[in-house]
Amino acid sequence: MAAVTSLGEPGFAVPAGQPRGMQVRRRRRLNAFRYLVFTVFGLFFLLPLLATARFSLEGSRLGTWSLAAWKEIGTYKGPPPLLPAIEIQLELAVISCVVVLALLVPTMVWVRLRVQWISRVIEFLCLLPLTIPAIILVVGYAPIYNYIRHYELSALMLFWAYVILALPYVYRALSAGLNAIDVTTLSEAARSLGASWFTVIVRVIVPNMWQAILNAMVLTTALVLGEFTIAYLLLYNNLPVELFSISRNTPNASVIFSTSLASLLFAFVLLLILSYAGRRRHRGPGTR
Repeated sequence: MAAVTSLGEPGFAVPAGQPRGMQVRRRRRLNAFRYLVFTVFGLFFLLPLLATARFSLEGSRLGTWSLAAWKEIGTYKGPPPLLPAIEIQLELAVISCVVVLALLVPTMVWVRLRVQWISRVIEFLCLLPLTIPAIILVVGYAPIYNYIRHYELSALMLFWAYVILALPYVYRALSAGLNAIDVTTLSEAARSLGASWFTVIVRVIVPNMWQAILNAMVLTTALVLGEFTIAYLLLYNNLPVELFSISRNTPNASVIFSTSLASLLFAFVLLLILSYAGRRRHRGPGTR
């Protein structure tokens, strides 16, 4: 039997005609497995959403369909109105992303370049909020926010709590980005050309880890959009608290499902826009 060399594996002799058939069968089995996994997980996530959408469209009589629940959300007048709650939630997401990135990006670059021995301590402190329940965090936040409330500040002051909650996710995302590049070589090359440390971080390190920064922004935005416990217990009105009050103050049960679905759709669309804008920024305006 003649022997030929397998494609992609030089020097390994196999019977002629066998490698291509084996590769095709393996590829088919792998594709079938992928489709099966994606289908199962897709149904796992989509079926509850479809059930929520179905009940949100239920009319006053059994078996009828109506948009009354969605119209009630759109005409809800408060207190407070729904539109200011959406504005506050978006502002909270932007402020939280800016603050947590401004804190962690320079710190992690400095630790990676100068004091690697303290990296375990920084990692422990950043991951610590994962081990503390939200109700315990509220007990610690309550005296601080009671003092802040005397100055009649808005719910935007919640960004301090959200920055702490986002630390574990942002740290992991940025750590993966820093591990993918040679920070030491890039910084030494820039410094040898006369660049300051601010220029090194902003114009050399950050562009090379833009995808990690984008992932950190997406995770922080998702956390802020879905956070309910801390805002509710600290008596601040953001979007989740407002949607909860709508569902609690209306007798129509379908409003509960419509408000939940509206919150999920709002978060999904916003994250999709953020991801698409970041991908376009990473590719560049002239890249196809």
